[in-house]
Amino acid sequence: MSRYYITTPIYYVNDAPHVGHAYTTVNADALARWHRLIGDEVFFVTGTDEHGQKVARAAEEHGVGPAEWTDRLAPRFSSAWADLGVEPDEFIRTSEARHHRAVQHFLGRIYENGYIAKDTYRGLYCVSCEQYYAEDELLEGGRCPVHLRPVEHLEEENYFFKLSAFEQRLIEWYEANPEAVRPESKRNEALSFIKGGLRDISITRTSIDWGVGVPWDEGHVFYVWYDALVNYLTAIGYGEDGDRFDRWWPAVHHLIGKEIIRFHGVWWPAMCMAAGIEPPAHIQVHGWLLVGGEKMSKSSVNQIAPGELVAEYGVDPVRYHLLRDIPLGTDGEFSAEGIAARYNADLANNLGNLVSRVATVVAKQCGGIGPAPDPASRLKAVAADVVTEATAGWGGGQPNQGLEATWRLVRETNAELEVAEPWKGDPGPEVDAVLGSALEAIRIVTVLIVAAMPATATELWRRIGLGGSPAQGRLPEAAAWGGYPGGLPVEKGAPLFPRRRD
Repeated sequence: MSRYYITTPIYYVNDAPHVGHAYTTVNADALARWHRLIGDEVFFVTGTDEHGQKVARAAEEHGVGPAEWTDRLAPRFSSAWADLGVEPDEFIRTSEARHHRAVQHFLGRIYENGYIAKDTYRGLYCVSCEQYYAEDELLEGGRCPVHLRPVEHLEEENYFFKLSAFEQRLIEWYEANPEAVRPESKRNEALSFIKGGLRDISITRTSIDWGVGVPWDEGHVFYVWYDALVNYLTAIGYGEDGDRFDRWWPAVHHLIGKEIIRFHGVWWPAMCMAAGIEPPAHIQVHGWLLVGGEKMSKSSVNQIAPGELVAEYGVDPVRYHLLRDIPLGTDGEFSAEGIAARYNADLANNLGNLVSRVATVVAKQCGGIGPAPDPASRLKAVAADVVTEATAGWGGGQPNQGLEATWRLVRETNAELEVAEPWKGDPGPEVDAVLGSALEAIRIVTVLIVAAMPATATELWRRIGLGGSPAQGRLPEAAAWGGYPGGLPVEKGAPLFPRRRD
């Protein structure tokens, strides 16, 4: 059995979650579910990032302390994920005592190993990014390239991490592990940054006190990014449960947005090296969700709450759209027109129509009892190809490819029904073979979509008379032709996806 540890970035709590966050989190949840389906031991972590100047300022603006502010906001994220059918094994908050202990232990190791030293930092700082910028990285007027806001000039005594000491080791790590960062364009971006020369970086602050205290100097707190990155270790018992930590690290898969590639692809592996542990096994970088060509963010007017989409379209249609239409690794345009079109084309007209017509004809021609599939059906070979293609897509971290392959079986099954027209034939073996094969195709589709659309898959499973859950099987055996036994009651029920007329 393989182990699959997947993480999302932890999200700042200074505002409510938006669909850009949902894109990352739904992908991570679906990948976790898929890996359980193929028999891996899975651990899925998400959570909230609750320290730093940005959060402290937001709390002050609302007239409360930062602890109260984060207690108020963190549940918004866990609630949003529950509304989207996301089921993490761990929801971590960086204000937790266990996280403080892990951060102090981890960065204490780096300090003891001689890679942290005190100095004075002067630089240009974006509070929204919680990041320093060089002047040549800024837009006209000294504005942050991500948030388009003016940066601030800060000067304070800090402790610095000796990132420059890891330049060659990072290059060697990238060369020895070509799959560590994907897609290749982002791997090349991080590697180019390293080869351009690394500077030591500030890792503590004295201007704020909302953060994890530095154990060897009580006047400092750790910079929020170094605190946040350590959550990946906190969640698996770093510093407190050595057996558990060794079980999951470094076989981790970080799913991140492209704006934080330097933090995860440069700083983080160097920090791990400095602390004496292996760098993460894999970093999957995805693009931005765009609305009208602009990045979706909490500070912009184009933000969309996940709950609004769920209320309009339903949980699984939203999950399907996020997984199917925006491949991991590239920017993707998000629009109401796009989700409505995908809903009608794939869900209402294809999958929903297939399920409805099969149930209707089984009721008419077979007394509502589903026949067994034909072992010689043309769909058997189609299904085998689809399972292979879908498995390759999901296994390569591309749910969109897995779903695209799956819908081939949906379309081919509809086409087979159009040719055979079982609703016109007389009840008997020929009609039974066609309908039984269609039910078997639906069963296989149900297994293949359970990671993306768990509620829909569970309902489909029930309607074709099967007990238990489609998530309980293990691929590839669970999708082998012939699994539908026949002799089971088939329920028509209400339309799974009523066609929208927007």
